[in-house]
Amino acid sequence: MKHTASGSPARVSASGSRADRLNELSASEAARLIAGGHITSEGLVRDCLARIDAREASVRAWVFLDPEHALREARERDRNPARGSLHGVPIGVKDIIDTADMPTQMGSPIYKGFRPPGDAACVALVRAAGAVILGKTVTAEFAGMTPGATRNPHDPSHTPGGSSSGSGAAVADFMVPAAFGTQTGGSVLRPASFCGIVGYKPTFGRFNRAGIKMAAESLDTIGLLARTIDDIELLDCVLTGRPASLQRASDSPPRIGVCRSPLWQTAEAETIEAIADSAARLAAAGAHMREIALPEEFAGLTRARELINNYERARAMGYEWHSRRGLISERLQRRIRQGWETPHADYVAALELAARCRTLLDAVFGTLDLLLAPCVPGEAPSGLESTGSPRFQELWTLLHFPTVTLPTHSGPSGLPVGIQVVAPRFGDARLFEAARWIWDRLGSRQKR
Repeated sequence: MKHTASGSPARVSASGSRADRLNELSASEAARLIAGGHITSEGLVRDCLARIDAREASVRAWVFLDPEHALREARERDRNPARGSLHGVPIGVKDIIDTADMPTQMGSPIYKGFRPPGDAACVALVRAAGAVILGKTVTAEFAGMTPGATRNPHDPSHTPGGSSSGSGAAVADFMVPAAFGTQTGGSVLRPASFCGIVGYKPTFGRFNRAGIKMAAESLDTIGLLARTIDDIELLDCVLTGRPASLQRASDSPPRIGVCRSPLWQTAEAETIEAIADSAARLAAAGAHMREIALPEEFAGLTRARELINNYERARAMGYEWHSRRGLISERLQRRIRQGWETPHADYVAALELAARCRTLLDAVFGTLDLLLAPCVPGEAPSGLESTGSPRFQELWTLLHFPTVTLPTHSGPSGLPVGIQVVAPRFGDARLFEAARWIWDRLGSRQKR
């Protein structure tokens, strides 16, 4: 089945007749068809649950599902007037994000069965817009580096990425149209790239973070995983309160800087090819392309992000560390210990480096609309003991710039390889418009 970044799924006719499998609808298309009376929320949720029933034993994307509860919610949406632009559309929620009617277990035995008293802000907002919360998706332990049980839907012997592994796999496998993730390093964009869907990490602070289990307060960003750019923007409008205009791609070719980053020498052949092929085809389509070399200071950002992450994570997990340490994985314990051992002066120096580099990058965008950058080292690695390297995503997380990954290419095993598009801080609406322009010219997954 084809992954699409924009446009209408093939199984829905121009008149809006019922698709054979409603779970293949994008969120925006499903919302339109429900609003027009062509399909019901119950029918859509049933088809999503049927897909989960057929595939969950292999993919393992979900940590909590209550099918009867989801169906009751869907029937309630069908009986009542539309609440908002997501009326009747099912959404998945990463299991570090609070839900009042479902457990939030953080991928840890410490929180097994834990029921928060209310919804996280992002969940409350999509519910108010009519969404049905389908269930909780698997997260790596405390949104860190110790993987959960999820497998890549394209090949279960490969990682789906992390830490938003269940969200990425569930959306890619047509179990749910869209899902929430969070990103401290690369936890939204990496699973999106590895699973072949669209991932969006907004400008830092764009979405309210109340009700999530924080890992690193200077870095954590709620993100979105979906199969189309329209879906990403629809959810963004709900979460920010801006008008849901969903403008199409601009006819004016953007000014794009090709930014390979200081880590380019670690890219694998498929990522090198994806960036080169994208740059060449976009230039042929009329984009104004030029190479961008980041200042030398940017080479220190990888270490700075790791230091900030460890320092802040140690303190964010003060309770778990001092009271329940034996239930924390050894891998995460090592990171927390490093955080406790980090001198405060080193932490401040890392924050200051990031602030300087943000200012330098703001200046780069004075003559550019976007940056084209690598998203992942290559296709999803074989094996499930790791979620893959975040090195190509974490740079932009630390810098607080908005980014999107698009599923444009494939690696030697036929697994997806995404490209990353970066916009100026607070230029998220521009990012959506430009991502559509790029998608219209590149299309889905070019084979090697």
